[in-house]
Amino acid sequence: MTASFNGLGVNLSNLYRLSNARSRSISPENFTGEKGQGGMATEGTGASCARGLGQGWKVSPSIRIEPGEIRTLAEIEGPGAIQQIWLTTANLRWRDLILRIYWDGQEHPSVECPIGDFFCSGWNQFAQVTSLAVCVNPGRAFNCYWEMPFRRSARITLENRDPDDHGIVYYQINYALTEVPEDAAYFHAQFRRTNPLPFKEDYTILDGVKGRGHYVGTYMAWGVNNSGWWGEGEIKFFLDGDAAYPTICGTGTEDYFCGAYNFDGGVVDDTMDSRYREFTTPYSGLPQVLRPDGTYRSQQRFGMYRWHLTDPIRFEQDLRVTIQALGWRTEKKDRRYLPLQDDIASVAFWYQTLPAAPFPPLPDRDYLEVI
Repeated sequence: MTASFNGLGVNLSNLYRLSNARSRSISPENFTGEKGQGGMATEGTGASCARGLGQGWKVSPSIRIEPGEIRTLAEIEGPGAIQQIWLTTANLRWRDLILRIYWDGQEHPSVECPIGDFFCSGWNQFAQVTSLAVCVNPGRAFNCYWEMPFRRSARITLENRDPDDHGIVYYQINYALTEVPEDAAYFHAQFRRTNPLPFKEDYTILDGVKGRGHYVGTYMAWGVNNSGWWGEGEIKFFLDGDAAYPTICGTGTEDYFCGAYNFDGGVVDDTMDSRYREFTTPYSGLPQVLRPDGTYRSQQRFGMYRWHLTDPIRFEQDLRVTIQALGWRTEKKDRRYLPLQDDIASVAFWYQTLPAAPFPPLPDRDYLEVI
């Protein structure tokens, strides 16, 4: 029987369909993903614990990445698509591990991002994330479900920027080898960080994108440097030659992330319970609120995501995305916005045609550090 379904775009509505797609998986127990080659290691990070049991008994469950090393996690010949990535690490800060993904032999990466920010965990601290695109589960288990098609090849690397310490990394990359539709675009993710944001300047989430595609998500790690509300700023999407003014303009930061009124619980049972409320949903969330502790943790920090899974923002030629950092002046008689100078990091997620423009150089380790 010849199946006509290529096995991509799987959901509850088509899960019953047969496909000629071939399921494969790369992990430290099968570095190449080849059929029938899993669990054969005789050396690895679990060899000592497996002594006396022999081959096939969890000999190589993880890898060790040395200081300054760039390790290739996967090299795949297409056509096909990555369908899920699971990863967790020990020892290292998440901003010290840089994930890069290259499609079809491109010189420049289409994904370049610290692993924590890529998985909605920019503050190097666990918070539950329960969304359709990214899940972060106890303890410190990173999962992404972005489907990532490729035609000729896919290459995934991980860099350890810590100059002194090695990292232990566990990972599994699940993919399908199958036909890829002609209109399939390539997955991209770009990290940026500005600390502090210059006074009266917009924060740039994404710029320099050339080609045809659609924007599918935003993660932001926002560190506030003042004591008031910080989220009055509007997000703006400049599409296909927009100059001074965008085609799409939001109404406020919490509104874009699908919240409202300062992410504040407000009145509950006739009692004012005014505080930030964490939430995590399939399409959007504020999963992380780091509050001051009265001593050394002096500032509030927030982690937020918004996925455009049912409302992708499509562009034909170019795309630029910015957001304002706005609070309020404290003088009640002078009801005006206050441009903020905050510590802001972000990851933009989108699909587009190749070749893509090279990303701006990733800042050095000290600049990326969570401080």
